[in-house]
Amino acid sequence: MSDQYTARDPDGIYFLTFTIVDWVDIFTRQSYKEIVVNSLKYCQSAKGLRLFAFCLMTNHIHLIASSNGKNKLFEIIRDFKKFTNRAIIEEIKNGNESRKKWILNKFAFAGKYLERIENFKVWQDGYHAVELTSNNFTYQKLEYIHQNPVRAGIVTEPEHYIYSSASNYSNLGGVIDVELLDVYY
Repeated sequence: MSDQYTARDPDGIYFLTFTIVDWVDIFTRQSYKEIVVNSLKYCQSAKGLRLFAFCLMTNHIHLIASSNGKNKLFEIIRDFKKFTNRAIIEEIKNGNESRKKWILNKFAFAGKYLERIENFKVWQDGYHAVELTSNNFTYQKLEYIHQNPVRAGIVTEPEHYIYSSASNYSNLGGVIDVELLDVYY
């Protein structure tokens, strides 16, 4: 993988994107969303993830994040993706998934020739990390993340989308606690 979009500065704050293999709309089910939410919370409490913003869409997730130094950001991301990969596959197999066969076939094909994958691959390789180096750029990415469900036609106001930190920034709380960025345009 090219290191053009990796987190190089251990103290940096990054805009990150993780995408599901073949853009499969896996996060249409509550149970899969909860796996991601709970894993992010665990990464915050146990691994040193500093989460400033997030938005979980149907087939990808955007974060603004960094590490508190306990673990490197790439290690946190690796562990997050590895755990959620396994947990999502288990939920697909054991849950009430009408698309079970189709989804498992997609994820099995994606992981078929990779030794590091245990039968199924949920996430695309890598993560698109862009370091946020200015207030203006940080504001743009924060707005981009929070407007994602509005652009997708899911909600009319960003803070109405549960699986986003937009409600945190509107002082309404959210499903995940985030550290609020003090940015302005």
